[in-house]
Amino acid sequence: VQLQASGGGLVQVGGSLRLSCAASGRTFSSYVMAWFRQAPGKEREFVAYITSSATIKYYADSVKGRCTISRDNGKNTIYLQMNSLKPEDTAVYYCAASPIASTRTYRYSDWGQGTLVTVSS
Repeated sequence: VQLQASGGGLVQVGGSLRLSCAASGRTFSSYVMAWFRQAPGKEREFVAYITSSATIKYYADSVKGRCTISRDNGKNTIYLQMNSLKPEDTAVYYCAASPIASTRTYRYSDWGQGTLVTVSS
């Protein structure tokens, strides 16, 4: 599946952003979809995943309560609503697809190109 992330930008501390990831190709609705992020000089880290039917959503502790992952299988799109943003949320955010639910990057075979989120203080 091909993925295209968008929606990043510059936001002040405490602000909000909604990221989108549009998918095309194989059967999007059968995949677990996730968001990861990578800050400068750091490893890529898990943010959230959502199962194919959206029955399970799982979040990293660092974003729990501030972010909401969702999907619209009719539009082949997933979203990440981010609220109460902090400077440490600054990173390139990537969407990814996997046949199984996981927080590990190696489980995800398809990746979007990333969208930059910068939180300024």
